[in-house]
Amino acid sequence: MNQRDLVSLASELASRGITVVRFNFLYKEKGSGRPDPMPRLKECFASVVARAREELAPRLLFTGGRSMGGRAASMLAADGFASDGLILLAYPLHPAGKPDQLRDKHLPSIDVPVLCFNGTRDALCRRDLMESVLARVATRWEMHWLEGADHGFHVLRSSGRTDADVLAEVGAATQRWVAGIPPRDSLSLRP
Repeated sequence: MNQRDLVSLASELASRGITVVRFNFLYKEKGSGRPDPMPRLKECFASVVARAREELAPRLLFTGGRSMGGRAASMLAADGFASDGLILLAYPLHPAGKPDQLRDKHLPSIDVPVLCFNGTRDALCRRDLMESVLARVATRWEMHWLEGADHGFHVLRSSGRTDADVLAEVGAATQRWVAGIPPRDSLSLRP
């Protein structure tokens, strides 16, 4: 949760009036490099959201995350976990070098609005594959491609853009998207 890129992104969003709750999954807290199984990741994620709801009582609550955290959040959303929307950063559609192993089966089950950012150089999300997956998704899904960015949202110096430019682009697009999402009346009644 204290990775420099995530701290910078949270700061960018905070400067635009969007509060971000960052957390480590339990395996990271224990110092392990091996991720927990997905059910445990989802359980941890749900616990963090429950605490954020209790302590912050937000008018709007979006779930999401970066890479594997976004995948866990998307799986929770597909299970019907209550939120006003889903924000995915560098969604890992497939393992690097294995575009035949798509992580997409749950995506059509998501029924909340989605804002998804991926770089055009992301080795874990080929654009053509994501576009074909999105043809099967019925929810309001906004796909935002970050030109020249990799999986960490870094750009090559030769591109004429900086990493700060990419963060500002993510911040502006998120601020615009969040402003267009109405609160769900039943959100406080659902788990």
